[in-house]
Amino acid sequence: MSTPLERFIACMEYQPCDRRPNHELGVWPQTADRWRKEAPNTVCNFTWDWFTRETALNLDRREYIPVNYGFIPEYQSKVLEETDEYKIILHSKGYISKALKGGACMDQYLKFPVETPSDFADVKRRLVSGIPERYPADMDAQIEEWLKRDYPLVLGRNCAANGFYWRAREFMGTENLSYAWYDYPELMHQMMEFFADFIIETSRPVLKKINVEYFVLNEDMSMKNGPLLSPETFRIFILPHLARLIDFLKSHGTRYVMVDSDGDPTQLISLLMDAGVDGIWPIERASGISPQELRRKFGPSLRLWGGVDKRILSMSPDAIRAHLREFIPLIEQGGFIPTVDHTVPPDVSWDQFRFYMEAKEALLSGDFFALER
Repeated sequence: MSTPLERFIACMEYQPCDRRPNHELGVWPQTADRWRKEAPNTVCNFTWDWFTRETALNLDRREYIPVNYGFIPEYQSKVLEETDEYKIILHSKGYISKALKGGACMDQYLKFPVETPSDFADVKRRLVSGIPERYPADMDAQIEEWLKRDYPLVLGRNCAANGFYWRAREFMGTENLSYAWYDYPELMHQMMEFFADFIIETSRPVLKKINVEYFVLNEDMSMKNGPLLSPETFRIFILPHLARLIDFLKSHGTRYVMVDSDGDPTQLISLLMDAGVDGIWPIERASGISPQELRRKFGPSLRLWGGVDKRILSMSPDAIRAHLREFIPLIEQGGFIPTVDHTVPPDVSWDQFRFYMEAKEALLSGDFFALER
């Protein structure tokens, strides 16, 4: 039997193995509550940390070097105004939002930490690279254990570093950022250069001591109808710094670099690949894309993770089987790890999810006959 590390590398390199990796993202809190009622004896020992593993579901083990790429110090969270209907809150990332107490809708975003170029200085002082507070106190001891690993090791948890677009959106908000590429181009060049330098210099002390299997840059820069910035804007402002960052990561022992974006990022994928990106995930099916389509369009140089339509999981066993059968050619070829295209929503029962996982295990092991039953 192969180890999780052997299995992962074989899949990413289009090589045969005992089976493909078994990964998943997780579930909504409401989903976990539902399953605790439906199958209390089965899920009572779940860790719910599916990025790492879940033994009861036969998920493959992964571990993450917990580097803190966030604000140090964070902004001081506090309630600025409160009524019977809402709260206005300053959050730790510096933005101010209005939240209805009924919780029936998304927050309204009122203010962000960067509104003009002069505001960026206060953000930069919270992103000093390489300071001791960014690393676990026992990192050297953990590295001694990681050097003996038989599972993939990842630099940073998912969403730890975020990405160029993502972080700029946190600084400015989606609408303000959309204008800033045109209104404040010098600021945006400075911001993208600064962020690349920050990730490089924060990652350097770790990568001097240990190689990792992969690094994920979280972007969420697309919606259903395509990217939130044009390919030309991406090429001018982000591409040079992304390429520089990836060159550093790979020259310091990072085997693969993946980009996480919801929605349909297809128009940007060629640029991502030009920068050295190895793969994309989670391939959100509600946006009209599929892993099969992306493989046809971009070939095996683009690895693919995700692609299982979460909306299918609440349907019949026949629908779930038919959906998984679509992935057989990708499983045979490699370079594809199927997972639900986001966390599992609460309209999925435990029995439906259990059936999906059992059918997916057959797919991963190449038992395609089981999907015909």
